[in-house]
Amino acid sequence: MLKRTAEDENGAGAAEKVTPMMAQYLEIKAANPDCLLFYRMGDFYELFFEDAEIASRALGIVLTKRGKHRGEDIRMCGVPVERANDYLQRLIGLGHRVAVCEQIEDPAEAKKRGSKSVVRRDVVRLVTPGTVTEEALLDPSRASLLVAVARTRAGENLWSYGLAAVDITTGAFSLSETQQAGLGAELARLDAKEIVVPDSIFDDPELKALWREIRASVTPIPREGFDGASAERRLLDFYGVSTLDGFGRFSRAQIAAAAAAIVYVERTQKAARPALSPPGESSAENVLRIDAATRANLELTRTLSGQREGSLLAAIDRTLTPGGGRLIAERLAGPLTDLALIHARQDSITFFVGDANLREETRRRLKAAPDGARALSRIALDRGGPRDLAAIRDMVDAARDLADILSDRIEIPAEIKAAANDLRALDPDMAGRLAAALRDELPLMKRDGGFVREGFEPALDELRDLRDESRRVIAALQARLAEETGVRQLRIKHNNFLGYFIEVPQAAGEQFARPPLNATFIHRQTMQGAMRFSTTELGELEQKIASAADRALSLELSIFGDLANMVLREGDAIKRAAQALCAIDVAAALAHLADDLGWTRPLVDDSRAFAIAGGRHPVVEAALRKDGEPFVANDSDLSSPSGADGGRILLVTGPNMAGKSTYLRQNALIAVLAQMGAYVPARDARLGVVDRLFSRVGAADDLARGRSTFMVEMIETAAILNQATGRSLVILDEIGRGTATFDGLSIAWATIEHLHEINRCRALFATHFHELTQLAKKLPRIANATMRVTEFEGDVVFLHEVTSGAADRSYGIQVAKLAGLPASVVERARTLLSELEATERARPVKDLIDDLPLFAAQVRQVAPATPEKKDELREALTDVHPDEMTPREALEALYKLKGLAAK
Repeated sequence: MLKRTAEDENGAGAAEKVTPMMAQYLEIKAANPDCLLFYRMGDFYELFFEDAEIASRALGIVLTKRGKHRGEDIRMCGVPVERANDYLQRLIGLGHRVAVCEQIEDPAEAKKRGSKSVVRRDVVRLVTPGTVTEEALLDPSRASLLVAVARTRAGENLWSYGLAAVDITTGAFSLSETQQAGLGAELARLDAKEIVVPDSIFDDPELKALWREIRASVTPIPREGFDGASAERRLLDFYGVSTLDGFGRFSRAQIAAAAAAIVYVERTQKAARPALSPPGESSAENVLRIDAATRANLELTRTLSGQREGSLLAAIDRTLTPGGGRLIAERLAGPLTDLALIHARQDSITFFVGDANLREETRRRLKAAPDGARALSRIALDRGGPRDLAAIRDMVDAARDLADILSDRIEIPAEIKAAANDLRALDPDMAGRLAAALRDELPLMKRDGGFVREGFEPALDELRDLRDESRRVIAALQARLAEETGVRQLRIKHNNFLGYFIEVPQAAGEQFARPPLNATFIHRQTMQGAMRFSTTELGELEQKIASAADRALSLELSIFGDLANMVLREGDAIKRAAQALCAIDVAAALAHLADDLGWTRPLVDDSRAFAIAGGRHPVVEAALRKDGEPFVANDSDLSSPSGADGGRILLVTGPNMAGKSTYLRQNALIAVLAQMGAYVPARDARLGVVDRLFSRVGAADDLARGRSTFMVEMIETAAILNQATGRSLVILDEIGRGTATFDGLSIAWATIEHLHEINRCRALFATHFHELTQLAKKLPRIANATMRVTEFEGDVVFLHEVTSGAADRSYGIQVAKLAGLPASVVERARTLLSELEATERARPVKDLIDDLPLFAAQVRQVAPATPEKKDELREALTDVHPDEMTPREALEALYKLKGLAAK
C-alpha cells in the first residue's frame, strides 16, 4: 500500500475505547449509510470497515488493519487525494455512491482547542452516477442525466408519471409526462445515468421488472418533501420566484418530479448550487415514440453489447465539439413528429450543404470552441479551475468569430439566424478580461496557483517577486543601504534565531548605534568584530517574504473568485451561446455527412406515404466502405395504395444471409434520420410522419426472468399489436419461427391479419413461411418482395437486391454449406429434403391451408437434387506446377486446359 502522510489524532491504536477520530468517523458514516465514505486524512482519503473491504475489492488496492474497535479489527485502505478522480470513476462505474468527507478547518485551529482535538470534518458532496461533474469522470459526447420520476393519480386505476431530466454538468432541465405503458419508452429515450424514484414507485410490483431491466442506476428516496404544495414551494424557493407560470404550465406529476430532482441535487451537492436552467417541457406528443426493445434492436445510440462503435450514432456523428456530440445523440434518441421543427432542422442542413466554403470555415471555427457549458457548471459549483475559465474565454472568442462569418450571409435559415444572435450577445469584454488575466499554460487546480498572468495585478507580481526572487530583493536592499550609509562592508544575512539582519564591522556599528542613524537601525546583537542591526523596512520585508507564498496564492484565489463571479453574471448568455454552438455544429456536421456520402433531403409531410428510392443502411454501408466494397441500394414503398385506408404491408421472403434483416432495419433507420431532421441515405425519399416505431428483429432469450427466445419474441410482438396506430411503422422479422410449424405459421398469419385490419399501419414483415405470400391475393394492402439470389454449381450467390415477387425456396442447405457444415451432413440433408418434399407428408399442410378462409397455398414439388458434376478443368489446373515445367510442357498444359474449357 502507498505510504500515507496521515494525521496522528490519538491514533486508531490498540486501545479498545473509541478514539476521538473514530468517533467522528462513525458519526459521519452513520449519516451516510448508503455511500462509501472517503474520509480525508492528510494527503489520503481513508476508508474503514466494510467500506474498506468493498473498495479494496473494487479498486484492487491493499486492505490493511490498524487497531481494534469494540473487539473488531479496523480494516482500512486509502487512495491518494491527487488520484482520487481515477478511483471515483471506477467506483461510480460499478454503481457505488461515494460521500466525500473533507477537513473543514485548519489543523492549527484544532490544536487551539487542545492537543487531542480532532480537526472538524464533514461531507462536502455525494458523488453518484447522475451527479458527477469532474471532467475526467465524464464522457464528453454523452449527456449525464439524472432523471427523477414521480406520479399522481389521473383516474381510477390510472397514474400519470412525471419525469424530470437534469444534467448538472450543463444546467439542462426538462420535464415530460407519460402513462405507465409509455414509461419504459420515455426512460429509454432519456438514457439517464441515474434514476431517482420514491419508495412507493420503486416497490410497486408492476414496475419491479422495469427497474431491473433499466441500464441506469436506480436510487429509491423517501417521498416526503416533493409532493403536493410542498413540491411547488421547493421549486419556487430554488429559483427565487413567486410563480412557475413564467416557466410554463406543468402538471402535478411534472412538478412533483421536478421537486424530487431538486431535493436530490441539493442533498448531493450540499452547500454548492448548480446553475440549473428553469425547467422546460419536452412534450411526448412531439417525439417519435420508440420503445426500449426497438432501440436495442435498431442499435440507435449503442450496439446490443453496449458499445457506441457500430451504432447508428457512431456512423453519423461528424460533430467537432463535445456539446455538438451530445446534441446529435439527443436528437437521434428523440426524433420529432412536429413537421415545422423537422423542416427547420432540414433548412439548417441545406444551408450548409449549399455552401461548402462556409461549411468548412464554420467547422474550422468550431474546432476552437471548448465545452463552455460544462465549464460554467463546474465554476457555479465551485469545482472549477483555471482551465474552465480559459474554456469560457476561448468559447466566447470562437462564438463571436463564428457569428461574424454567419452574419455576412443574406439568406440564413431561422435556426441558424437565432443561433448567430445568441453568439453575438456574448460580452466581448469578458473574454478580453479573461485573456488578460490568465496565462497561456494553466494548472488543472486553482489551489496550485500560478495561473494569473504577469502584469495583471501589480500586488501579485510583488508577492511573487518576494516569493520567487527573495535573494534578488535582499541583494537590492543591501546595495541601497550600503550606498546610503557609505559602509561597503554592509551585509544582510539570515539565521533561524534572528531571521534577517544587517551586519556591519564594529566601527561602523558604533556609528549606527548613535543618533541620527539609531533612529533607522535597531541594534540586535554584538559580535566580536561586528554588530548586527535591523530596520523597520527589513522587518516588514521579512514578514512579506515569510508569507509571500501564502499571500500570493490567496490573492490568486481572490482574483479567480472575481473572474468566476464575472462569468456567472453572464451565465445565461453563456448557456444560450453554448446551445447555439451545438446547434450549428450539428447542422454543419450533418451537412458534411450528406455531402460526403451523397445523402438526400427527404420530403417529410403529414401523409401516409413511405416511398424510398435507392435506400441504404448507413451502418452497414460504412462498414463496407472500409473494405472498399459497395452497398447494394434498394427501393421501398409502404405508401397506402390509391384509395386504400391504411399503409402497405410488405412481405419479404428469401434465404438467410440474403439481406432481409438489413433491408428491414435500413427502412426504419431512414425514418429515424428523417424525423430527427437529417438527410437520409437514399436517392429520393418521401415519408409521412411516423408517430411510433416498432421493431422485432433478431432473437434473444431472458433466462434470468425465465423467458425463452420464443417468449421474448411473443412479448415484443404483443407490445406492437397492442400499441401500433395507423401512423406507425412496424418491422417484424421471422415471427413464429421459434415454435412448431403449424403454431408458428398460425401466429404469423394472425399477426399479419391484425396489422392489416386493426393496426392499419405501414409494415415490413420478413418470413420463411412461403405460404403467407398467398395473402397478397386476398388482402389489398399486402405486397410481396423477395431477395434475389442465384446458384452457381450448387452454391447460393446473394445479390442483395429486393425485387417484387415471392421466394420459391429458402436455400437453407446452401447457407449451411457456406457456414462450414461437414460435407457428409450437407449431402445427407439434401437427400432428406428431396425425400420429404417428394412425399405426401406435405399434403396435410396444403389441406389445412386450403380450408382456411383467406387463401389457398400452392405446395411446391421439387425434383431430387442432382449430385455435383466432376470439375475436370479445376482438377487439371490443380495438377499444373508452373515452376517445375519446361516451356514446351507449359505450352502443352495450356492447350490441354483450353480443350477442357471448350467442353
